[in-house]
Amino acid sequence: MEYRKLTESEIVELQNQGCVASNWDSISVHRQFNTAYIRHVNFSGDIKLGIYEKEFTLPGGIKKHSGIKNVTLHNCEIGNNTFISDVNNYIANYKIGDNVFIHNLELMYVDHESSFGNGIEVTVLNETGGREVIIHDKLSASFAYIMSFYRHRPALIHKMQEIVKLYTQQNTSNIGTVGNNVKIINTGTIKNVRIRDYATIESTCHLENGTINSNEYDPVHIGYNVMAKDFIISSGSHVEDGTMLTRCFIGQACQLGHTYSASDSLFFSNCQGENGEACAIFAGPYTVTHHKSTLLISGMYSFMNAGSGSNQSNHMYKLGPIHQGVMERGGKTASDSYILWPAKIGAFSLVMGRHYRNSDTSKMPFSYLIEHDDETVLVPGVNLRSVGTIRDAQKFPKRDKRKDPHKMDQINFNLLSPYTVQKMFQGIEVLNELLSTCGEASVHYTYRGCRIKGSSLRSGLKYYDIAITKFLGNSIISRLSNCPCTSDEEIREYLKPDSSAGLDKWRDLAGLLAPSTEIDKLIEDIESGRLTCIEDINAVFEKLHKDYYSLEWTWAWDKIQEYFNLSPDTITAKDIITIVEKWKEAVVKLDWMIYEDARKEFSLPTHTSFGMDGNKKDQKIDFEQVRGIFEKNAFVEAVLEHIKVKSKLGEDTIERLSKCL
Repeated sequence: MEYRKLTESEIVELQNQGCVASNWDSISVHRQFNTAYIRHVNFSGDIKLGIYEKEFTLPGGIKKHSGIKNVTLHNCEIGNNTFISDVNNYIANYKIGDNVFIHNLELMYVDHESSFGNGIEVTVLNETGGREVIIHDKLSASFAYIMSFYRHRPALIHKMQEIVKLYTQQNTSNIGTVGNNVKIINTGTIKNVRIRDYATIESTCHLENGTINSNEYDPVHIGYNVMAKDFIISSGSHVEDGTMLTRCFIGQACQLGHTYSASDSLFFSNCQGENGEACAIFAGPYTVTHHKSTLLISGMYSFMNAGSGSNQSNHMYKLGPIHQGVMERGGKTASDSYILWPAKIGAFSLVMGRHYRNSDTSKMPFSYLIEHDDETVLVPGVNLRSVGTIRDAQKFPKRDKRKDPHKMDQINFNLLSPYTVQKMFQGIEVLNELLSTCGEASVHYTYRGCRIKGSSLRSGLKYYDIAITKFLGNSIISRLSNCPCTSDEEIREYLKPDSSAGLDKWRDLAGLLAPSTEIDKLIEDIESGRLTCIEDINAVFEKLHKDYYSLEWTWAWDKIQEYFNLSPDTITAKDIITIVEKWKEAVVKLDWMIYEDARKEFSLPTHTSFGMDGNKKDQKIDFEQVRGIFEKNAFVEAVLEHIKVKSKLGEDTIERLSKCL
């Protein structure tokens, strides 16, 4: 933009309109500048002004012409068609973009140099330190996971810290920015805050040392009475209604409100926090807590739903709050649940009651942990048949509210994956070892702070076998979907993996599922200096996510050979038909279990409190009017349809393979 100095006549006009300046020569203006809408402004320092020709239409139909009035500006650049009015104190050291609307602001300034929240250390998981994550604009859940959990690789952590420190230096300035099309209305103090395009800050109390990474595709909204210090807020997030944040990173499309309170915590994509509080938590994608009495502390969570009154303890009143816990993806806590850290809860498990035994059920995914007589009772695999588990798996992708074309977190939504299925293999091994060691006649078995009933152990083996068969069958059917299946040799060629990557163990990096070998390569590249910037590291995460199904097949094909005792050199269409038949049986059996679990929601006890003032007939009619009829429930219909579709898929696959027989 071309600027010029004020003319003598313009200076006189501005003075007549109540404007003063410490030095009129320090003011530069757009070459088409007009003084008409500049009134009662106190200028000091270096000032640049645009042109003000546009009108803003406010809710209710009121119109405000762009311009500047009733404000003190110091070292500021104001863009075109911006409205600034009624700033009680001043605005200092800010570059403000085009089409910005600022009204009734208390104070906005940058004091000395600031990195705007970049470079802040968040003492996540351990309040006393040791797992600090340095937050920054481009922080992804996977990057934070490695920085926090890989402290056994000090060279790696040092390199990552240096990379973030360099990025922080590059984003340090003594001038703040307010992007284009920003609205700041009825707000208190904004100190050392970088505000990007299309953000709305409305009736906010206090913002200090942070960045609001809003954009045109996914604006950020900061609402009533919010107080935040040392923070990064990513695109699409809404922080509302008295929320208080201290040293926090808020990922994309998060929703925090209803007086939620958080300190030293990380919230990644699509997290929701209302009413309760968080301290030193690593909230991976889809961590949800809605209840006033719920405290999440010193834990790592993802795809998690915290029930009312959920609580954890991170110290034993000895050396302070030094303990941490992990709830692997898909965990749930029932109302009034409690876990004494340290503990590790397996994927897609439900925790009910109060647990004091420092349990580790990471090898027992899809389980219930139930309190009974002050003991933790473990029910392995039972959550595989739960209608709630399937509903969760279906709803997570639908509830991805990120509209930003650049997704910071790489999120895999699959319920069954190499990560969870490898845990089932481990679970089967553990359960069989318990049977072998303690005998099949035992009524109870003890495992890592938990008690397992004999009947639950045998049921767990059955559930895991069904789920493994379903996953491996899904994989081989998908792999052969485009194969003509004219000969065994052709089938064997289609079954060959794309690469050897994907074998051995898999890891869950806070939403990203990837083979350990590929993560280790990434770590070595960081340690050796081959990867030296945040963008390149995040690009590796993106590629691993993009290549998931190819990598998954490498792992699944290896397990298919092991589980069904087959060889890649001799496998035939007949062998695959046997697998598909077992798959079809497993899918249908699991779906019927889910169907029967859903039926419980329509059983006679659930009719209680319906038909308030009528008889039993009225109760039934009232229930059906509110809840519907079981057979016509949308989810139930979907389960029945799934049985039909998968049965036909199995039959079609068998028919295609039969050509080779």
